[in-house]
Amino acid sequence: MTSKELLYVEDALGHEQFFQQKCQETASQLQDETLKHCVMQMAQEHEQIFASMYGLLN
Repeated sequence: MTSKELLYVEDALGHEQFFQQKCQETASQLQDETLKHCVMQMAQEHEQIFASMYGLLN
């Protein structure tokens, strides 16, 4: 893997972590349980994407 490709992968992993954190923060502020559940599902999806991407590197 080239250094440029590695930087792209690191950037993508960072984005997934950021999205997960923002979804969790947003969900914690929501009052509507349906919407809260939806946003928490989004956080879990970003966590799974991160884990999948990270797993490919090992």
